[in-house]
Amino acid sequence: MRTTSRLALTGIATVAALTLAACGGSSEGSESGDGKTMKLALNQNEEHPSFIALEAFGEELSEATDGRWDIEVHPNATLGAQDETIQLVSDGGVDLSIVSAPQLENLNDDFVVFSLPTVFDSVESQMSVINDQEVLGDVYSSLEESSNFSVIGGLTQGARSFYVEDGPIETPADMAGKKIRVQESPVFIAMIEALGASPTPMAYGEVYTGLQSGVIDGAENNEVSYFTQKHFEVAPFWSYSNHLVGADFLIANTGTLDSMSEEDRAAFDEAWQNAADNHTELWSEATESAIADAEAGGATFSEVDAASFTEALSPLIDQFVTTDSQKALLEAIKGATE
Repeated sequence: MRTTSRLALTGIATVAALTLAACGGSSEGSESGDGKTMKLALNQNEEHPSFIALEAFGEELSEATDGRWDIEVHPNATLGAQDETIQLVSDGGVDLSIVSAPQLENLNDDFVVFSLPTVFDSVESQMSVINDQEVLGDVYSSLEESSNFSVIGGLTQGARSFYVEDGPIETPADMAGKKIRVQESPVFIAMIEALGASPTPMAYGEVYTGLQSGVIDGAENNEVSYFTQKHFEVAPFWSYSNHLVGADFLIANTGTLDSMSEEDRAAFDEAWQNAADNHTELWSEATESAIADAEAGGATFSEVDAASFTEALSPLIDQFVTTDSQKALLEAIKGATE
């Protein structure tokens, strides 16, 4: 297991900490276990299924604990980019954050398994295991000592596909030379290279202007983000590569969790599971709506030669799943989803 030094992370949060201070500083409430209003960082907007499900998460938790614990969701990355909010959660300035799998991969490379093509073949298979503590509890608790936060569970990002400003893409050959935005992750970079394109790491919030200015030729994501972030306006050719099913994770400051009574923690866990289930339903509805709305806005959706993408991407499993712990995690996931 590879972990990143907390000292190496400290500088990341400086700007985000100033932003947090402008939002009112640390979360209100007692540190004696009486409860508090927890701040939750999210980089999606108020129309996104994640925001809607997380708002309901807070409402259910507040009701179940008679108001002792509540959640205040901060959307639109107002508390910082995901790498910044990870540090803020670690330091306790923010209690909760939704972060993508590649962000956690940078702290523990076992999380690379969640970002590899072919690990999950559908949202349904992914969600059948991603909140199962019996299967994933060890990896979810692996950052408590080094980074002072726990992984509570996951939300789907849906199946991810490619979209470009000049297309469509039918085979990997059509991607040759194209500059494709990726998350800062070795596996995402290797994935784009395996398809013959040029990976361009870029913050999520910079993708629209990157496409508009020609800094990048395309990106990969799900239909919901494609529409809600208006990427269809500047990259109207969507190609259903469905190369992987992405995951977001809820992380929580370990000290905050430890301050909960046993009863309140049980309420927290139950409310989270309900939120995850609610999110999956909302995701399906939002995906259908996003496709229709993006098409109405001029986007075209087309199929690809799926076999050619599978052939190009399947070697990534052997390339990245190399340690005993990674192999055990992959085997556990496959065993739980088959």
